[in-house]
Amino acid sequence: MFRTLTILAVSTLALPAFADGHAASGDVAAGEKAFRQCVSCHVVQNEDGDILAGKRAKTGPNLFGIVGNNFGTVDGFRYSDINQLAGTMTDIVVTEEVFVAYVQDPTAYLRDATGDKGRSKMTYKVRKQEDATNLYAYLASLSPEPTN
Repeated sequence: MFRTLTILAVSTLALPAFADGHAASGDVAAGEKAFRQCVSCHVVQNEDGDILAGKRAKTGPNLFGIVGNNFGTVDGFRYSDINQLAGTMTDIVVTEEVFVAYVQDPTAYLRDATGDKGRSKMTYKVRKQEDATNLYAYLASLSPEPTN
């Protein structure tokens, strides 16, 4: 029994976990490596102004704190109309499932989620589901507890 509890405790510590159940199943280190494909457009910058990942990119929104929060609501970023619509839908929260689907095809995800015919400003698509899952884990490791 002790061995089982030890394994359970170690495996639980390996994943970022949130009170709302927004745990990440991906590999944080692999996600950090995969984030290199995102830095030309995105930054992860905390409230104190510290850059946790990326550069000072402004093309896309700051990704700090998106995990577990409403979709498309980063203050100060001008989203496309369809993305703004998604942000008003309180049932669209950035979970692992939502994030992975979105980054693999942003426009298709938003159209399915909102029923609107608009387009996302994000034209880049993460090709591999594993990379998308790992990116989520990495962003979750840098994020504070969700506010929702």
